[in-house]
Amino acid sequence: MDSSITQPLITNDTVVFGLLALALGFIFYTSSIKKGFWQKFYSIVPAVLMCYLLPALLASSGLISDETSNLYFMASRYLLPAALVLMTLSIDLKAISNLGSKAIIMFLTGSVGIIIGGPIAILLVSIFSPETVGGNDFDAIWRGLATIAGSWIGGGANQAAMLEIFQYNPEKYGGMVLIDIVVANVWMAIVLLGVGKTKSIDNWLKADTSAIETLKVKVTAFTEKITRVPTLNDYMMMLCLAFSAVGLAHFFGDRLSSYLTSNFEAISDTKSFLSFLGSGFFWMVVIATCAGILLSFTKAKNYEGAGASKIGGVFIYILVATIGMKMDLGKVLENPGLIAVGFIWIAIHAGLLILVAKLIKAPYFFLAVGSQANVGGAASAPVVAAEFHPSLTSVGVLLAVLGYVVGTGGALLCAYLMEVASSL
Repeated sequence: MDSSITQPLITNDTVVFGLLALALGFIFYTSSIKKGFWQKFYSIVPAVLMCYLLPALLASSGLISDETSNLYFMASRYLLPAALVLMTLSIDLKAISNLGSKAIIMFLTGSVGIIIGGPIAILLVSIFSPETVGGNDFDAIWRGLATIAGSWIGGGANQAAMLEIFQYNPEKYGGMVLIDIVVANVWMAIVLLGVGKTKSIDNWLKADTSAIETLKVKVTAFTEKITRVPTLNDYMMMLCLAFSAVGLAHFFGDRLSSYLTSNFEAISDTKSFLSFLGSGFFWMVVIATCAGILLSFTKAKNYEGAGASKIGGVFIYILVATIGMKMDLGKVLENPGLIAVGFIWIAIHAGLLILVAKLIKAPYFFLAVGSQANVGGAASAPVVAAEFHPSLTSVGVLLAVLGYVVGTGGALLCAYLMEVASSL
C-alpha cells in the first residue's frame, strides 16, 4: 500500500462495512418517521442524497477512507451486477418502448452537453485564470479533464481508457477524481431535489407524461397481481439467479474482453472509438443486464412479487454508500479553479438538457435519468429512476448501459476539443 496515503482511524473493512450499514439504517429509519423534524428534513433533503453524504462525512472526518478499503470494488463488481439482474427481472420491454424517442433524445442531449461543455468551460476559465487550465505535456489540464469526460459520458471503464490514452500525470490524477466525484454528486443532489417538484417542472416544460404514467400503472398492476409473502426458498432462488448471473457475467466478460483485445487492433488500441469493447467491466454490466432481460421472458419474472427489485435496491444502496466514501469534503476547496471548471461544465450540460426538454416537451423524468445515465452510470441512473417510481428503475438501467457504449467515443471527441480550446 502507498505509504503516502494518510491512514484513517478504521482500516478493517468489516468494521467499515458495519459503519456504512449503521448509516444506511439510520437514514432509512429516520426517513420513515412521518412527523416532526425528520419529516420536514426529508421533505427538503432526499434520503438517497443522505446515503451519499453520511459516508462522505465519515470519510472527511478521517474515520474511514476509500483509499484503504476494498468495499467499493466489492460493491461494484459483485452487488451492482446482481442488482442489475434483479431490477430487470420483471422488465416490460414493450411498455418501455412505448415511452417513445424522447428518452433517447434526452440521453444523447446529455452526452452532447458533456462533449461541448468541457471545451467551453476551459475557454471561459482561461479568460480570468489561464494558469488553471494550462500545463504542458502530460501535466496539461485538458488531459486530466479528458478522464472526467470518460466518467461523465460513460463510466469508470471509459475513465480508465481516457487515462490510458492521454497519459495524464498520475500524481495529479487524484485531483481530477475529486472534481469528478464532487461535481457529479452536487449535480445529482440538484436532480434529486427536483424529483419532489416533478409535477410543477413538468407543467413548466408542458410535458406529456401519459406514457410514463401508463408504464407505472402497468408495472404496479403486475406487481400487485404476483405479490406474495416471500419464503426462504424464494430468497435462495433469487440469490441463485442473481449471483449465478454475476458469475457468468464475470466469466464471459473477462474472456470476451481478452479475446477482443487480443484479436482486434481497433479494440486493443486505446485511442480507438471501439476501445470500450476491451473493458471487462463493460461486458460484465451488459451480460448481467441481458441475463435479467432474458429471465423476464420466463416464470422467473414472478420473483418480483417476492421482492426481487427490493433486494436489488439493497445492493444498490450499499454501492451508493461506498461511492459516498470516495468524497472527502475537506478537499473540495483545495483547487477552487478546477472545481469552477467542473461546475461550469456541468452547468452547460444541465442548460442544454433544460433547453431541449423545453423544446420537445420531454418530462423531467427523461431529463433526470438521461443526465444520470451519462454522469452517474449504472450506479446512479437506477437510483434516480426509482426515486420517481420503483417501476421505472429498469429505464435507468437500460440508458446507463447505452452510456457505456457511447462513453469512449464521446470522451475522445470532447478531449480533442478541449486540447484545441487550451491552445487558443
